Amino acid sequence: MGFDGLNLHPLSEFLAPWLRDGVPDLAALNRLAAARGIRTGGGAPLCFVSPAEDGESYEERAYHRGEVATRVDNRHDLFNALIWLAFPRSKAAINRRHHEALLAARAAGSDVRGPLRDALTQFDECGVIVTGTAPELWLRLRDHCWREVFVLRRAELLRTTRFVVFGHASHDLLGEPFVGLCGKALFIDVDATWLDLSAEAALAELDTRLAARLETGEFAPSDWQPLPLLGIPGATPENEDPAYYDDTRQFRPPRRMAAGSSPGNR
Repeated sequence: MGFDGLNLHPLSEFLAPWLRDGVPDLAALNRLAAARGIRTGGGAPLCFVSPAEDGESYEERAYHRGEVATRVDNRHDLFNALIWLAFPRSKAAINRRHHEALLAARAAGSDVRGPLRDALTQFDECGVIVTGTAPELWLRLRDHCWREVFVLRRAELLRTTRFVVFGHASHDLLGEPFVGLCGKALFIDVDATWLDLSAEAALAELDTRLAARLETGEFAPSDWQPLPLLGIPGATPENEDPAYYDDTRQFRPPRRMAAGSSPGNR
């Protein structure tokens, strides 16, 4: 895609296997997609193509023809393509839900996107999967108990929990991270065997679990948990210092969330 190189942020390192031979151009991305047999929400083979001014929306074009608009020399679109490779089932589920909601709105004579489509777009752009064997840590994150989780229980967090950035816009922004960079998180519980899987097998299982959630859940933007990305252990060397979490620009004080208001409870 014309990049001379691409330095991945630590939170983006799981995408490295698709960059072993350099940054892929459209032809290389399409070879990778074909090799994996990836299909979009409508069942069409995935194909990365240059954007077209034909009046058809991104989601419709992807659903009907499998064509995902991908601009050359554009980091945002490159990361979108890499997430398609890493999470094919989940990306197809998002595409399918978008298309279904679009058709339903048109049938009702409405051009309003609605909360479901807004939520899907937010997660597609900025989503983070928090996955592990300690759901109580997730509950404390939901309550903004940052110091408890990231400092006092850091060893437990590292042992039991993984953070996987799904949103392609977040990967792009992590190239030049800034104070306050925030993701939209949900929790997926796993058993201890998942933590011991190979990276490839763990990612595949996570994709299956996430796709099932996205296929059936009724979401609104308020369902996603705000998560300061630079607070995740390993995201920046600075967060090894407990004082890092005193910065309320990133780590807002604890709050209360109504029971059942997060997808993490489902």
